[in-house]
Amino acid sequence: MSADMSDVKSVSADTALLVIDMQKDFISPDGPTCVRGGEAIVPSVARAVSVARGRGILVIWVVREHDPLGRDVEAFRRHLYIDGKGPIIKGSEGAELVDDLVVEEGDYKLVKTRFSAFHNTHLHSLLGGLGIKNLVIIGVQTPNCIRQTVFDAVSLDYKSISVIVDATAAATPEVHLANIFDMKNIGVATPTLEEWCGGSNA
Repeated sequence: MSADMSDVKSVSADTALLVIDMQKDFISPDGPTCVRGGEAIVPSVARAVSVARGRGILVIWVVREHDPLGRDVEAFRRHLYIDGKGPIIKGSEGAELVDDLVVEEGDYKLVKTRFSAFHNTHLHSLLGGLGIKNLVIIGVQTPNCIRQTVFDAVSLDYKSISVIVDATAAATPEVHLANIFDMKNIGVATPTLEEWCGGSNA
């Protein structure tokens, strides 16, 4: 193994890739909670996941799954669940990962019910138990689940936090870039996918 690859592996053991909300109800154009920029980043997300697995980086699929009656959803969304047919219901097709993205052996799936992947979940204890100090974050959408997960990670003092700028998306490019700007201002790295894939570390 080359020295460069040794460096990659040593960093990778401390790193996790969080793939956030890449589910059909969020990504499919006809999904009830479609993020308009989401479909375009699916190939980039798939590539980032493939590279992470190749580097030995833990891939964590962070997804929303809700009760059919909306009893675990934010108050402002509960009106969507009155008839038991709301978005991203546990076990529904809309809650599945979009086509071309698959949870594989060795990956980890984490369910959340709020924007942040850390809110009322065991994510922080899971990462701490595994010695994870560095986070790479991709998925949708930038002003909500990405941003709140990032800000919580900053508050929890993770050593490094990266958001791959072209493997994340929002409803519009303007909203996406404005939130990327805000995250850069709190010390978050924002590489492109090519920069991240070509680097010697995570």
